[in-house]
Parts: sequence; C-alpha cells; structure tokens
Amino acid sequence: MIADIKDKVDEIIIRHNCNKKELINIIQEIQKEYRYLPEDILIYIAEKLDITQSKIYGVATFYENFSLDAKGKNIIKICDGTACHVRKSVPILNAIRKELSLTEKKHTTDDFMFTVETVSCLGACGLAPVITVNDHVHPKMTPELIVELINNIKKEEM
Repeated sequence: MIADIKDKVDEIIIRHNCNKKELINIIQEIQKEYRYLPEDILIYIAEKLDITQSKIYGVATFYENFSLDAKGKNIIKICDGTACHVRKSVPILNAIRKELSLTEKKHTTDDFMFTVETVSCLGACGLAPVITVNDHVHPKMTPELIVELINNIKKEEM
C-alpha cells in the first residue's frame, strides 16, 4: 500500500480511537475518501483493528451502500421504482448506457468518470422519472435530457 494512502487510513482509524466497534464508521469514511473499498485497505484495517478479514468482508458485503468495485467520479443513480418505471425510466437507462458505452454488467466508464447504478427508489416519486448525479436530484428526466446532462458534466471536467 502506498505510504500516503496508509497515512490517510491510519488517520481515519485513529479518529475512531482504533475501536473495533467503529468498523462501520471507519469503512464509511474510507469509501467516502476513495469511492469504494479497496481490498488492500480492508486487509490493512483488519490488521490494525485485530479483526479477521472475513469479519471485515462480511460487513463490507452485507450493507448495500458499500462497494468493493471502483466507482467513477460521478455516480448516476437512476430510479426504477414503480412510479419511475411506469413513467419510462428504462429508455433513460438505455440512453445513459449508450452515451457512456456501458452495459448491464459494465457500470463504470473506462476513465472512471461515471458509474451508473439502478436503485429501487429515490424517494421522489412525484418527480418521476428521477435520477441523481452525486446525490443531486434531477426530476422529470428524459433520454434527451440525460444525454445533455452527461455532456455538460463532461465539458465541466475538461
């Protein structure tokens, strides 16, 4: 593990008093920092907290919000709950995948600029169909609007 990363992980662990009971909070901070939970960091945390690797992997895989896969800088979540589905969220998802060259199995662009996730509900049914980009809500989405939004994000990143 690179020294800078080790120092950052140590800082997070120390902030939580090296307490095993703080494991969820520790890995939440790690994921916030790196956008996912890298395997070498999980192994390092297990060693530092004197817990088994299976315990830390159990926690990391039990909770849906944790990811062991690298994610892009911009996380697009598209709702496929009943209200959004009925209001045509699938064509929006298809437009996203086409624009970003993604598939049902490939969720993150090669340049790690975008990750696309489908979720059961974003809690904004009255605004359906809804997507979020980095937790910012975009209501009443259409395939055309999502392509425009993606292109605007790409321009901002340049």
